Amino acid sequence: MMQALGAHEILLPVRPAFIALTLVLAALLNVVPWSGWAMWVRPDLVALVVLYWCIWQPRRIGFATAFLLGLLMDVADGALFGQHALAYSILAYAGIVLHRRVRMFTLTPQVVHVIPLLLLNDIIVLAIRGLAGADFPGYRYFIGSFVGGALWPLISVLLKLPQRPRSDPDHV
Repeated sequence: MMQALGAHEILLPVRPAFIALTLVLAALLNVVPWSGWAMWVRPDLVALVVLYWCIWQPRRIGFATAFLLGLLMDVADGALFGQHALAYSILAYAGIVLHRRVRMFTLTPQVVHVIPLLLLNDIIVLAIRGLAGADFPGYRYFIGSFVGGALWPLISVLLKLPQRPRSDPDHV
């Protein structure tokens, strides 16, 4: 079973360039045109990566980054300006507030915290669209939050790889 990294493993500091690269890659993957059933199961990768960094690096990634990425996603999606910015800012707040609690758990129980936060993000975006007059897209709109939660362990392992110390072959 995977263990939380708290006291069991010491990680190297994360490089700001790596954080920026992961956020840019998530934004690029978010704007890939999807169609059919894939459109309904794709998670909001920007929300997922912002949440990850707010939990693991709350002093480096916060509201400003989340807000700016939200504006970028609004422009990229051609959506109502500010809806993703508000949703990502609230998601960042929740991630920062809960970061100590989430980090206490192993990867699988962390999913129990991540899915409601991703659902909250989707509900905020959906509520703003509804206030602007858009129709309810159906309950399958929320499938991406569950897929994002299922991807959480994979994202956590991948984003920690550059932080793991390299093993020294000369060390006995």
